[in-house]
Amino acid sequence: MIATTTMPGLKQAEKIAYENNKLHKRLCRLVGEAIGDFKMIEEGDKVMVCLSGGKDSYALLDILLTLRERAQIHFDIVAVNLDQKQPNFPADVLPNYLRNINVPFHIENQDTYSIVKRVIPEGKTTCSLCSRLRRGILYRVADELGATKIALGHHRDDIMETFFLNMFFGSKLKGMPPKLQSDDGKHIVIRPLAYVRETDTERYAEVKNFPIIPCDLCGSQENLQRKQIKNMLREWDKKYPGRVENIFSSLSTIVPSHLMDRSQFDFAELKVTGTDLPDGDIAFDEEPCESRDTTSQGHQTIHLHTQRNTQSAGELD
Repeated sequence: MIATTTMPGLKQAEKIAYENNKLHKRLCRLVGEAIGDFKMIEEGDKVMVCLSGGKDSYALLDILLTLRERAQIHFDIVAVNLDQKQPNFPADVLPNYLRNINVPFHIENQDTYSIVKRVIPEGKTTCSLCSRLRRGILYRVADELGATKIALGHHRDDIMETFFLNMFFGSKLKGMPPKLQSDDGKHIVIRPLAYVRETDTERYAEVKNFPIIPCDLCGSQENLQRKQIKNMLREWDKKYPGRVENIFSSLSTIVPSHLMDRSQFDFAELKVTGTDLPDGDIAFDEEPCESRDTTSQGHQTIHLHTQRNTQSAGELD
């Protein structure tokens, strides 16, 4: 009788464990692919992981620690948190967590909260100024710690949202790059979660039971424009499966000759060559996307380029 009653519960527990393990493997694979594709981490790097206490930065640190154990190259990790002296910030949470998992860390104490509250009118979004202040401080800390890479926890959804924010409100085709030089010209900033969906970091945080610190302690109102874009993308994902994946893939398959930026393509000096061009004009084709593979539902199937760089941390998994 006991075995009969406990069997369904046992099977459910095994199923949950299986799904959790599959999630972990997927995160390791996607992070490893991003690292390899963009050569984010190299032999001898000291990676400064910016840890805010949110789900994404926890996931980033956790996956990087896993990948480092499997890597064929050596690199160090140091976690850094900026305590901005926001009201009710639980200052002991991150130090306790990092000590428990035996990760070197540095807590930088800077009262940027008072500066922001003094400069920004009540009720206005403070995120922009707060971000600029935080960025400058983290660059300085990276210098002091001897970090060669600064790792941020932005994921695929952040990249997509930024792309549409710049398009809708900034009149630019500009996103959030997976790797870039810092604006002071002294650091390389990387985003190893570039291929990871936010739904995966949300679930991973639940599985790992990370001690999440709320991101609204400052009392700032949420960026309404970003919230609208986030809702738009999630609605598309539900109604039109494959659309968001196609848009994300398009960020890495740009054809400057078929846009209108004269700084990226010399339209003025364009001449006939008399030879066929594989990516030539398709102005007379009514359905330029017909040649792509489609699923049985008619949605385009996109495969992200994930070729590894054998000399980088893409070898990690």
